[in-house]
Amino acid sequence: MHTIPVLPLSETNREALRRHFLALDKEDLRLRFEHAISEATLMQYVDSLDFEHDAVFGVFDDRLELAGVAHLGLRGEIAEFGVSVAPGHRGEGVGTALYRRAYEYCRNHRIRTLFVHCLHENAAMMHIARKAGMEIVTDANEVEAHLRVPAGDPLSFTEEMIDDRVGLFDLALKSQFLAARTFTEAFANAAETLAHPLQQEEGGEAKKDKKAA
Repeated sequence: MHTIPVLPLSETNREALRRHFLALDKEDLRLRFEHAISEATLMQYVDSLDFEHDAVFGVFDDRLELAGVAHLGLRGEIAEFGVSVAPGHRGEGVGTALYRRAYEYCRNHRIRTLFVHCLHENAAMMHIARKAGMEIVTDANEVEAHLRVPAGDPLSFTEEMIDDRVGLFDLALKSQFLAARTFTEAFANAAETLAHPLQQEEGGEAKKDKKAA
């Protein structure tokens, strides 16, 4: 079971994905895609995501922005795992939660090998691979890691169903809190705006009284 709710993403989340990747700096993007990438190419990547063929997962923060995104590129019985975590959410276990959800998906969808390819200096991905017990092969610049995935069982299918429901509930709850907070802030701003003319009028009257005195 996941301590951080993770949701499968769909076409409706594409704009949130754009914002997530645009929030990453050049070094973040180089580590994620293994080479420098322009904004135009980055947007092409987001636009080309095929939610019907691949699996994409996300963790939403309290403002309904994507704190982390995992992409499982599916090729038959092999899945390649890629992950990114937004600044401000690192060190919270977001990447690990996304990996665990991706692994769960692989078990239940007849994926037999989970594969990672990254730069040697990608410490976050290396940490995930080692923690997962992947077989790691390194050279001077790059790392390849593989993990044989066992077939799903009734427990893994149940856990995936529960995780999806928990993710949906978490998103609904955060949406309600954000709406309430937005309304409260708007109400407070409106009240402050209405109060200023009264203060100005009172200040003007005070000046008139002073002059009259």
